[in-house]
Parts: sequence; C-alpha cells; structure tokens
Amino acid sequence: MEKTKALIAKPGLDGHEMGARLISRVLMDAGMEVIYTGPRQTAEMIVSTALQEDVDVIGLSFLGGSHKEHTAKIVNLMKANGMDNVVLVEGGIIPEMDYDYLKSLGVDAVFGPGSDTRVITKTILDAVKKKRQRK
Repeated sequence: MEKTKALIAKPGLDGHEMGARLISRVLMDAGMEVIYTGPRQTAEMIVSTALQEDVDVIGLSFLGGSHKEHTAKIVNLMKANGMDNVVLVEGGIIPEMDYDYLKSLGVDAVFGPGSDTRVITKTILDAVKKKRQRK
C-alpha cells in the first residue's frame, strides 16, 4: 500500500502551533509523509498546497473560533477542484456542538483536546483506505 500523505494546516490568523506540530509528529511516527504549512494560512493556500502535493489527507488545526467559516471555504474549494478523494479532518478547540455541522459540510472527523493520538491515526488511515477503495 502506498504511503499516506498528509497536509497539516492552521487556517486564519491563529498562530498557536503546538497541537498542529504534535499531530504532525504523531502522523510521521505512524509512517505517514507529513507536510506542515505553518500558521496563518488562507483557504486558497491550503487547497493549492494540497493539490500540488497530491495529499490523501488535509488536517486543519483550530484554536481561535473561526472553524466554521474556514471549513466551509476549504470544503468549497476542495469540491471545485475535484478533491472528493481527500480526507478532511479537524482538531483543536472546537465546541462539540459544532461537530455535526462540520461533518455536514464534509469533514470526515473532528478531534478535540485530549484525543487519543492512536485513535486519530487509526481514524485517518481507515478513512484514507475507504476513499482509496472508491477511486
């Protein structure tokens, strides 16, 4: 099976990187190739990088409360670019009451603070496998 390639990004003006850096390391330790774009990324920058790098997964990290707006824009750009086969996951400080809304937009999984990194890794790998089978 080909190596899973993940893009980890911090949309918007949020500059707090600890969670994104931690998840990047966890996914690398699990055998994934990880591209971390750093903080303060626009939706266009994230989707453009994901396309250029031909990633299997986009992971978005949020802390500042702008998850709904940024997710909607990123999902729309992903759809416009035919990225139906790319898994989209999110993590960070996201109220649980917003999880269903984000999933209705097309987010495959949402992880809050304290999520077990083994569960995150397994969820991502399972979602990638499922989407690869649909190709």
